[in-house]
Amino acid sequence: MIADKIKTLRESRSMTQADLARMLNVSRSSINAWEIGISTPSTKHLAELADIFKVTSDYMLEIDPSVIINADGLTDKDIEIVNTLIDHLRNKNTESDKKINPISIFSP
Repeated sequence: MIADKIKTLRESRSMTQADLARMLNVSRSSINAWEIGISTPSTKHLAELADIFKVTSDYMLEIDPSVIINADGLTDKDIEIVNTLIDHLRNKNTESDKKINPISIFSP
């Protein structure tokens, strides 16, 4: 549920509701309402939340359980090597070991 995601992500970064509210230019009570499921963030705020927490909006909405790795500062060759390593590790694991979410690499 998006309410749980917002609260978990916020708390994992030691942010208060007031801190997050200031970053989004909304009231603290708006953050509280999102976290307890009374209301949901607008599309604009959902995108801003994803940016703040360095996750995708799909992750926030529980559409795609992929893990994102920020490749900022890596060369195209570096990214190619990381992708090759990920493919290798996926292929060597058995089906029972593949419970870990897929990883996506991006460069902002």
